[in-house]
Amino acid sequence: MEIKKDINRNIFRGYDIRGIYPTELDEDTVYTIGLGFGSYIKELGKTKCIVGHDNRLSSPSLYKALIKGITETGIDIIALGLCTTPMYYYACIKLKIYSGVMVTASHNPKDDNGLKFAFDESGNCKGQEIQDFLNYIVRGNFSSGEGKVVDYIIANDYIKLFKESLNFGERRVKVVIDPGNGTTSIIAKELFNEFPINLIEINGESNGNFPNHHPDPCVEDNLDGLKQKVLEEQADVGLGFDGDGDRMGLITNSGKFIPTDRYMILFIRDMIDKVAKKEFLYDIKCSKALKDEIEKLGAKGICYRSGNSYTKAATRDLDLPFGGELSGHVYFRDRWPGFDSGLYAGLRVVEILSNTDKTLDELLEEINEYYSTPEIKVASPDEKKFEVVNKVIEYVKEKGYNYLDMDGARVEFPDSWALIRTSNTGPNLTLRFEATTKERLDEIQKEFTDKVEEFNK
Repeated sequence: MEIKKDINRNIFRGYDIRGIYPTELDEDTVYTIGLGFGSYIKELGKTKCIVGHDNRLSSPSLYKALIKGITETGIDIIALGLCTTPMYYYACIKLKIYSGVMVTASHNPKDDNGLKFAFDESGNCKGQEIQDFLNYIVRGNFSSGEGKVVDYIIANDYIKLFKESLNFGERRVKVVIDPGNGTTSIIAKELFNEFPINLIEINGESNGNFPNHHPDPCVEDNLDGLKQKVLEEQADVGLGFDGDGDRMGLITNSGKFIPTDRYMILFIRDMIDKVAKKEFLYDIKCSKALKDEIEKLGAKGICYRSGNSYTKAATRDLDLPFGGELSGHVYFRDRWPGFDSGLYAGLRVVEILSNTDKTLDELLEEINEYYSTPEIKVASPDEKKFEVVNKVIEYVKEKGYNYLDMDGARVEFPDSWALIRTSNTGPNLTLRFEATTKERLDEIQKEFTDKVEEFNK
């Protein structure tokens, strides 16, 4: 294994390291990153870290390369092996070792891989921290030593945490789960069978080729099979999970897909009378319906920039009982330790249903309706996408529009809004639009889509 001298800088993204295997991210690259990570945390006074990997086909070899790099700096490793990202998060909490690396590309295509990493208790690295770490690696001043590796199985402790954090009622709910052949396949069925649930599983074999559908449950098209199974079985709810297990997609009893910013309302309604601090965080991509509902409940909504690393840290730092973002990450801090777990979010839905005679469709009634688009991805090279957003902001200023610039540009009108931002997980721009009428939605979508196309040439 050799130190990589010409690491691709574009794989160091806004929330993590992510690239195509093996052209952008290979074993030598990850070995070098491991040398950098071990050296960096050693300078912080750390002696141990935790590592794990998802079920992507390239993950085992990258995991071995990572371990080799870290141990050669003299840092000891607690090795989790194959696990979900939430299992890795809980191992850090359980063992009180907050330095660690998870080998995963989350919901990206099967040929991608990456690293989520944390140096200390502040959580996953993000933004400038990642760029500073890249520069540290490039300098190449690595420590040397002989670290030890100890294997650790977190599954039993993880299941115990669920059992201590959920309170099911008398109703036995019929549930269809779809791990999408991702890493939740290794634990989902066992976990759900710990509770009084009538369980049906589809796509439950762990397979890093993701043969049945792309492992992103927040894209409705990926859940067609789950919808069909819910209707076929006359189930009460369908739950889909992403490649590394930190996100959940929701299907109602009538086969309807519910976006995250809508099912967050379900959780907030359920906990509003049970928490002392009635403040809830959501990201800039969320529908105004969520803000409306929080205000209807007499609570305070906090709009924040997008990005799992940012929204999770803000929910913790502001000491909020709950927060989340449209991409599917939600953070419970009322009776759960604050990290995002798709399996836990799904079981909280089932818990709510077990304590009522209402259907999921009925529980989601009386929410303000708006016309909105899903997230729209527009391909834009990493070296170009920031320039495009800056040009959009210049255009917005010229037009005299009101806008928020905490994360790209969210342009606010009395009857609508438009969002144009860079994706931090790939060479894309992310667009979303919402309005009170279909006509207005089409109008603002055309205006800003045309501008993006013009600036993206």
